[in-house]
Amino acid sequence: MALSGLFFPESEFDSMMRALTQKKNIVLQGPPGVGKTFIAKRLAYYLMGEKAESRVKVVQFHQSYSYEDFIQGYRPTTDGGFVLKDGIFHEFCAEARRQPEKKFVLIIDEINRGNLSKIFGELLMLIEADKRGPDFQVTLAYAESSEDFFYIPENIYLIGTMNTADRSLAIVDYALRRRFRFITLHPQFGSSKFRDFLLERRADEVLLDNIIAKLQALNDMIASDTKNLGPGYQVGHSYFCPVIGTAPTAEWYATVIEHEIAPLLEEYWFDDNARVRNLIESLKLDDR
Repeated sequence: MALSGLFFPESEFDSMMRALTQKKNIVLQGPPGVGKTFIAKRLAYYLMGEKAESRVKVVQFHQSYSYEDFIQGYRPTTDGGFVLKDGIFHEFCAEARRQPEKKFVLIIDEINRGNLSKIFGELLMLIEADKRGPDFQVTLAYAESSEDFFYIPENIYLIGTMNTADRSLAIVDYALRRRFRFITLHPQFGSSKFRDFLLERRADEVLLDNIIAKLQALNDMIASDTKNLGPGYQVGHSYFCPVIGTAPTAEWYATVIEHEIAPLLEEYWFDDNARVRNLIESLKLDDR
């Protein structure tokens, strides 16, 4: 059940689980559309042994995300004053401490979009697997008392996701990189599980062969353009996993190409319109 909807081998999923249980902090990185957030939730539920949504929280980092949002800080009140409020991670840790026998997972979407050292602050050290628990408690920056301590409980796990095609991002802070195990995800157009998934949704064989052949050829071209792009910019299979209620027909495929893949290629090769036009033409289906 844990592997339902996942197209990579079971051994790969087991490897991810080992990384999560050993390191307690992992980052799933890969091109757009490889299912990073979807896989993160599957790992979380498998780790917990049940689908306990109340013990999985998802946050998304962005350039304005701050220590005050994540850990603790003063917030304005309606009467013009300020009050100290706990952030998302502070509250999540408090809940985990109340249920030490349960596992809690925080999924940080787009983890590299935030200023990580600034967001984690003095907790950067405490997220390490061997720095958990009250023996490593610290006083937070906004603590109102010298005896107001904070620590990260041992039953907290962090899963970050990172889009390798996001050009607006800086290199991940080396201090944070050391505290996470990075797992690279790849497009799965060649997987028999991807093929079976679309066949179960009544895709015809000709359409399916076209999707696999055309998208693999496109990804080979993107990966080979190491000057401008590379493997981290390939197109993920999730673009071609129709939502429930949508049939994988030729018309559906044409819509995905026109409104999702074409804009992506225009962004990739924004200075080479002729190349983009040729690639989009090559993705279209022959008259059937």
